[in-house]
Amino acid sequence: MITIIQRVTSAKVTVNNQDIGQIDTGIMALVAVEKEDIGKDAERLLERILNYRIFADADDRMNLSLRDINGGLLLIPQFTLAADTQKGNRPSFISAAPPEQGQQLFSYLRELAIKTYPLVQFGQFGADMQVALVNNGPVTFTLRTHGR
Repeated sequence: MITIIQRVTSAKVTVNNQDIGQIDTGIMALVAVEKEDIGKDAERLLERILNYRIFADADDRMNLSLRDINGGLLLIPQFTLAADTQKGNRPSFISAAPPEQGQQLFSYLRELAIKTYPLVQFGQFGADMQVALVNNGPVTFTLRTHGR
């Protein structure tokens, strides 16, 4: 799985002019599922997001995790992250999981997140979403997991 995580002071996702997920200080994560991903990838991805130390401590060093600060987590499915952009002028989605597999693994990630972390919100798989955020820093990282 691939994710782009951004440290935010606020983020929200809207579908059909309705806010469906919103957080204050925390992490907004755009998540893509690739063909070879399995449940262990989702488990490892969530573990990394929750424990990745990107928040400032008392010495203004990135030493604190989302759990440490009790921040919000907004998980948004975004299959375009799985695009191959190495050549040409059009992305290829050969490595992206088919929609059924992508939805299944994102749903599994959603269930894990609900069980694991109380301050979590979600985007909607397959929807035309509008995402707004204030990136704090800016601080942005790409995380990949392969649980095989």
